[in-house]
Amino acid sequence: MDETTRTAVSVAEVPAEARRLRYDDGREAVQEELSSTRRTARIVGMLVLGGYLTYGVGNAIATGIAAAPDYLSSVSTSTLFTASAVWMLLNSALVIGIGTLMLPILRPHNKNIALGYFATRVFEGIILAVGVISLLSLVIVSRSYTEAGAADASYFGTLGSLAINGNFMAYNVAMVGLGLGSLFFCYLLFRSNLVPRFLAVWGLVGYAIFATGCVLEILGFAGTGLVATIPGGLFEIFFGIWLIAKGFNPSAITIGAANTAGVVTP
Repeated sequence: MDETTRTAVSVAEVPAEARRLRYDDGREAVQEELSSTRRTARIVGMLVLGGYLTYGVGNAIATGIAAAPDYLSSVSTSTLFTASAVWMLLNSALVIGIGTLMLPILRPHNKNIALGYFATRVFEGIILAVGVISLLSLVIVSRSYTEAGAADASYFGTLGSLAINGNFMAYNVAMVGLGLGSLFFCYLLFRSNLVPRFLAVWGLVGYAIFATGCVLEILGFAGTGLVATIPGGLFEIFFGIWLIAKGFNPSAITIGAANTAGVVTP
């Protein structure tokens, strides 16, 4: 074989080798993504369940104390009330963490919905935190009431009611935002097959009912928000457990990672 022939053969072989290297690199990237996503799924599942624990328990204790007839004289000295409110604040960090961790998982399937869901979780976390801060203002109101004695009792009672109602309103606004934003999230779960489709449909129905119930609660239909929480709440609990036990569908993650990595088959 002369020099010209050897050169021609060498040039012809380069594209095939380059394609093989690109495929191998892409396949390795996909495997790394699968492993990373499995860990992320467990963390997201724990954050979802942790949100119920922190906000649910904290809210039950704090609002229970604030519902007592003599709350204005006791809240300022109640360490349990303050601790419960701080426990509720932790939930804001958890829900923002969920949005942050889900962003790279959802983005390969739909960038706009991924960013929208992230924004939904940030909105939820901030508004809930505003509500908790409103509730914490009861400590100042209670201290001022105790120092003032019986004077201006109605004035401090009004301030206390405003603080409690502020937390109530913030919660419902945050849940309306979560419910509406999560409709797109569940739609993407359904379309991408990241989780079983029955679970995505459950989420769609649950969040739609949840958002509607919270809107009605804001409009003055007492109790609708609590009742509407049931299907969506059960979905989130099951969803969190599913992510911890099963994670996301590997084939859906592979497709998303392959598209991102630009895998070219040999």
